[in-house]
Amino acid sequence: MPDSATPPPLPPNFSASTPLGVLVITVSSNSLCLAYAEDGVPLGASSLPALNQEDRMPLELVHTASAERQKARVLSLDANGRILDWMSWQDATCLYVRDAVAWTIGSPCMTIHGGWQRSTGKQSLIELHPIVASRGRARPTALDPTPALTNAALFARDQHLCLYCGQQYGKQQLTRDHVVPISRGGKDRWVNVVTACIHCNVRKRNRTPAEAGMPLLAVPYRPSWVEHLILSNRNILADQMEFLRSHLPKRSPRLA
Repeated sequence: MPDSATPPPLPPNFSASTPLGVLVITVSSNSLCLAYAEDGVPLGASSLPALNQEDRMPLELVHTASAERQKARVLSLDANGRILDWMSWQDATCLYVRDAVAWTIGSPCMTIHGGWQRSTGKQSLIELHPIVASRGRARPTALDPTPALTNAALFARDQHLCLYCGQQYGKQQLTRDHVVPISRGGKDRWVNVVTACIHCNVRKRNRTPAEAGMPLLAVPYRPSWVEHLILSNRNILADQMEFLRSHLPKRSPRLA
């Protein structure tokens, strides 16, 4: 057991230039979660209990440099099981530490190493689950929000296919085409935009598909929030995908 007057040393690869992320610390029998910015300034410190310098000593940094950990995201639900959004492992860790987790689904997918307890010399560990329901309930207006219309989201919806020629392209060769051109009263909304390659967009010009003789290969539609979550995350775990697929609307043949 380490001397209570001598805190455990910081990791040997820690330096002043190391980006700081989430610090999980143990002070006596109480665990706290603090988020630190790169300059070492606590984020949201006003909402957390003040710690004196002695209590700040036994800290171990949870590094965020790992590529796999950076990509990992936890699916957030409310206490009723309504799907909310993806959250980072840092935010998920804070929920666990604050005892704000109502229930979870799936086997633990990540272990977070925290601080050292002075009295026992043991390091705290938190096992994160892929799907986490937090205490509280979502507002009715937040249950199925409209996903933001961005080119990345649009290309993902259409699976990077030009909906005129049917060829698949990289994002650099794709554009957002308005089925009814903006200059002719068309709106920049999900049901009036499709993915088009540069060649087809130039060929279509300021015309409708019927006028250009370029029929659409699929009807544009507004993705549900669940579809958006699937399309926006390339690193979905098996438990998360199974849960999300079970909540897909029946009109989603591209993701079913």
